[in-house]
Amino acid sequence: MKFIIAIFCIFLSCSVTSFAQIKLPQVLREAANAIRPGSPSQTEIGDALKEALEIGVSAGTDRLSLQNGFLGNSAIKLLFPPEARKVEKALRGIGMNKVCDDFILSLNRAAELAAKEAKPIFISAIKEMSIQDASNILLSDQKNAATSYFQRVTSKALEAKFNPVIQSSLDKTQATKYWTDLSTSYNQIPLAGKVNTDLVAYATQKAIDGLFLEIAQEELKIRENSGIRSSPLLKKVFGYADKKKNGITIN
Repeated sequence: MKFIIAIFCIFLSCSVTSFAQIKLPQVLREAANAIRPGSPSQTEIGDALKEALEIGVSAGTDRLSLQNGFLGNSAIKLLFPPEARKVEKALRGIGMNKVCDDFILSLNRAAELAAKEAKPIFISAIKEMSIQDASNILLSDQKNAATSYFQRVTSKALEAKFNPVIQSSLDKTQATKYWTDLSTSYNQIPLAGKVNTDLVAYATQKAIDGLFLEIAQEELKIRENSGIRSSPLLKKVFGYADKKKNGITIN
């Protein structure tokens, strides 16, 4: 019924002379557009992307800040620093497995505590995102375009925020003590060579790397899983993006 009314309105808006020059398919398209939402506006694109990113960021940071958020995820679990792997191997070789395990546990607990500080930084970056940035991210062929944007605009803020938290967390979880015990024990092994690691800098960077990896996975879900697009706006905007990327003409 609405379709018929739309056609009738177009008929009335045209003079008899001008109407004779209008092709019927054009009339039908105009009528259809009158009752069917077209491409999303730039504002809608910006609002939808920000909504989706806030959902993804919240899910990712909340998950990592839980107990075993880092420790239980093999892709981001903090291990001995690369230059200290020889320390782990040597100490495990002389029966110090528990101390090594306790160190790894405490290192990951520190990262999990620090992850709680990340959400406000990401949310702030999302709110400050321009409409053009949002549009570029939405229609990008890169499946981690939003994550790359976050890395560009939040890395320094995350490092500044994480560093003191990691320092405090390492002390709280006794990682600093374990590391002192481990490095001291290793350095006493004849001919082993000294090892010096900035534990705070290492743990800070690994925690940030793990965070971005988790955010990238959340971004991928939003782009590829239409089932998690919970609001009409998300469905409209990401559906539009899907069609654009698949080369489907959108009238």
